[in-house]
Amino acid sequence: MNPPSHACTNFAATRLLSRRSILRVGGMGLFGMSLPKLIFAEEAARNPKLVAKAKSVIFLFQWGGPSHLETFDMKPDAPSGIRGFHKPMSSNVDGIQVNSLLPKTAKVMDKVTLIRSVHHNMKNHNSAGYYALTGHAPPSDDQRLKDTPDLFPAYTSVVDRMSPAMGEVPTSVHLPYVVSDGTQTPGQFASFLGKGRDPFLVTQDPNQPKFALPELSLPEGISYERLRSRREMQKLVDSQSRLLEFSAAAQGLDGYYEKALGMLESTQLREAFDLSKEPDKVRDAYGRTTYGQSCLLARRLVEAGVKFVTVTFSESIGGRTTTDGGWDTHGFDNTRMFPIIEQRHLPITEQTLPTLLTDLDERGLLDETLVIWVGEFGRTPRVNKALSRDHWPFCYTALLAGGGTKRGFVYGASDKTGEHPADKPVTPDDLAATMYQLMGIDPHTEVRDVANRPVPLSYGNAIEGVMATQG
Repeated sequence: MNPPSHACTNFAATRLLSRRSILRVGGMGLFGMSLPKLIFAEEAARNPKLVAKAKSVIFLFQWGGPSHLETFDMKPDAPSGIRGFHKPMSSNVDGIQVNSLLPKTAKVMDKVTLIRSVHHNMKNHNSAGYYALTGHAPPSDDQRLKDTPDLFPAYTSVVDRMSPAMGEVPTSVHLPYVVSDGTQTPGQFASFLGKGRDPFLVTQDPNQPKFALPELSLPEGISYERLRSRREMQKLVDSQSRLLEFSAAAQGLDGYYEKALGMLESTQLREAFDLSKEPDKVRDAYGRTTYGQSCLLARRLVEAGVKFVTVTFSESIGGRTTTDGGWDTHGFDNTRMFPIIEQRHLPITEQTLPTLLTDLDERGLLDETLVIWVGEFGRTPRVNKALSRDHWPFCYTALLAGGGTKRGFVYGASDKTGEHPADKPVTPDDLAATMYQLMGIDPHTEVRDVANRPVPLSYGNAIEGVMATQG
């Protein structure tokens, strides 16, 4: 059954219910909840030689699946029906071409690494989306795949577990949508790591004039000191209650409560969310769109000390209009793919991606901030009868920039039609391992899942070939 059009908004409200409840003074009703026992493992010994090159990550999730053949791996010499209707243009790096509709993006290719050989076998959005957001293959390629405790946690939650931020800012932030396709896509929250590791969820539109976060505001008439005092009293009652049946879950919730209190008094975090501090010229450069202002907010958050920011391109996979939705453009209602990407996807990408990379670089942040631009899969090399491209997980492109990666570099290659990797194949597992290693986290560290089994953070291998050498 398809959810109502505001399913993600409703889900976000449900997610925020616990946060708002714990911020509400005297929120004792929470302790009537029946929650599963959560199991945590001791961290494996850290590799003393593993140095964090990336202090933070901005993960730009291109929900819906962008076509590599219309962005960063064009095949102009391929036969008609494969090469598409757009022309390539040279970038500022010899040998790297991009779509001619991305001239600004072409000028920042000297800041990025393109991995043109990413591949997996998941053809459905929810299963492929889970793989992209966790770095772990789902148990099956099932569009009905749902978030359950036995699935792996989001990158955001792993980073919060292994390398939490110090101070009053959250380790991770997820904005501005909880994505779904029929059902909520798994892999966006903490799973068996416990609710205390969920990312700070922002579902308000940062492009709205009155954008603000009520979660960072105290109820009228309630001071921080009074809230802290009531919390200390609640702790005493809790300790006497000895609610052992959900002690582990309560601990996770308790941890989230403490984080929320810390955020309430954090001037640094409140200022990071205040986009009115940015000059109009900067806001205009990012684009007055939800996605554009979310990318600007991501830059402000990493400046404030947030370690992982996930920015989702769209709430839905798209395909039905030229004014809304993600990169899923293979012919709903006889809609042709190319007008959609020409009128929406490529213009938004052209405005936000080069602006973000340039802004980070000019502020001295790019070397310590890893930016990842990737979808859940690519698009079929052959154009279909609806003049669109269908789902294609067997070869697509990921863009990495900063955070210890090489500049102006291409890793791997697709074959002459963009159908399969021809050199140095890479899986989402490898991307995950690379990201963790760049953050100074051993990707093979083991935690224990909901069944108390030891599982590694990643089954992949870090891609040493994309990492910049020291010095």
